[in-house]
Amino acid sequence: MTKILVTVKRIPDPDESLKFTGSGLDLSSVKWVPNAFDEYAVETALRLAEDVNNKKSKLAEIIVLSICPQKQRQHMTQFLAMGADRGVIVDADDLELDTAAISKIIAKVAQDEGVDMVITGKLSQDNEGNQVGQRVAGLLGWPQACFAAELDWDQANNALSVHREVDDGVEVKKIPLPAVVSVDLRVVLPSSVRNGVNPADHKFTDGPRLASLRGITMAKRKKVDVKTPADLGVTSAAGESTVGVNKPPGRMAGQMVETVEELVEKLATEAKVL
Repeated sequence: MTKILVTVKRIPDPDESLKFTGSGLDLSSVKWVPNAFDEYAVETALRLAEDVNNKKSKLAEIIVLSICPQKQRQHMTQFLAMGADRGVIVDADDLELDTAAISKIIAKVAQDEGVDMVITGKLSQDNEGNQVGQRVAGLLGWPQACFAAELDWDQANNALSVHREVDDGVEVKKIPLPAVVSVDLRVVLPSSVRNGVNPADHKFTDGPRLASLRGITMAKRKKVDVKTPADLGVTSAAGESTVGVNKPPGRMAGQMVETVEELVEKLATEAKVL
């Protein structure tokens, strides 16, 4: 059976107010939530694996991988509850690892699991690095397609056609498997993922699926392997680090004007942008 590895990450809740300490963020009481683009990646894998006419049949095994402290794995439960088959946790604080080490960990797990696809979100919302998928493809020597908005799985030819939006339209790339794909937000539109088995006109529910009560119950029974970076032969070389995080500078309060003429006058004389 085809195996799909999906990388998932926990991030500080972007809807919460930031707390600063020294030259960084205070994460001591932060609420951790799943990265939205990783939800899109898991949903993409589920759609590729699903035979809508035979719920007992699966076209692929889906493995979710997260690098996080073992005790902070609530996001892993959510992804398993969505429908992923099993998980792998690499017990480490991802904030202490550089991108090179994270990419090596993912590549090593992909090799050990013998997967046919690695699917990632295009970036994580906390640092917006947009490096990991590309680095993993380079380490594995696999073809890659980034920012996927649509996917067609050609199982007969063991290949993927990936549609990605560019400035002047849609670019389509066909890549052989095994491969690495990073997904953009449009990949979760109702008809963006096609596996060649489901009817061509089938439409999924818009957006990533919610975990059902049954899914949450089943998630607690699913296998989750726990490894360490040392188990995988990976150490962080601290090739990159966060120097500091600071609040944006304060801004002057806005001004209310009575007329267009007054607005133009202020833009010209005070703001000096005209």
